[in-house]
Amino acid sequence: MRRRTGTAPCLATVLVGEDPASVTYVRMKRNRCEQAGIRSRHVALPASTTTDDLVGAITALSRDPEVHGILLQHPVGAHIDERAAFEAIAPEKDVDGVTMRSFAAMGFGLPGFVSCTPGGILRLLDEYRVDLAGKHAVVVVGRSPILGRPAGLLLLGRDATVTYCHSRTTDLSAITREADILVAAVGRPRFLSGADIKPGAVVVDAGHNPGNVGDVDFASARERASLITPVPGGVGPMTIAVLLAQTVEAATGQLGVR
Repeated sequence: MRRRTGTAPCLATVLVGEDPASVTYVRMKRNRCEQAGIRSRHVALPASTTTDDLVGAITALSRDPEVHGILLQHPVGAHIDERAAFEAIAPEKDVDGVTMRSFAAMGFGLPGFVSCTPGGILRLLDEYRVDLAGKHAVVVVGRSPILGRPAGLLLLGRDATVTYCHSRTTDLSAITREADILVAAVGRPRFLSGADIKPGAVVVDAGHNPGNVGDVDFASARERASLITPVPGGVGPMTIAVLLAQTVEAATGQLGVR
């Protein structure tokens, strides 16, 4: 792309505050950009940033022709309207798949950018030739608009039968034990154990908790699962890979490269 257009793809990252985990994630993404030949621009804003200030900063990036993709690192702080900030991202630059337009595209199976973690999960399942058609997929505590909900939509688009579980689900273990595909997005360390898993199930652990542990107790779960993603590793690197791939795709469209 640089040879044909004189321009390399550019990803802008926006970080509000100095949450240690968020700072680490952004640094990892910027390092991976450099390794892949993608330019990165970082916008660091103080924790006191208002919704209007954040929307203004993102709007400016959306209008900048030198920026091809925008990533708003979340969470952004309880005092900020995160949805308003997401919607300030131009749809053609929504490489993290967080806008309502991207969500609708995932729901209807239309072209667009997918949420990066669910998109990475689907690519991982494809790589290991996991047949999703007709399988019962359970997304555990999965109502997040950037992980659980879009993961279910993408699985549904592959003809899986999808069950969403959440904090008010009763007898959760009985449901997870019926899952052929189990996606854990709980945010609680080792929340699920081997006893919660159907023998032969494919387990995708999308959690990352202090101590580098996931939402699934790996040691006990691996005794029952046919495939299981590790933490660290597994889903995390795939999320970043999809982010970079979609940044290149966005630049391709904006620069008119075929």
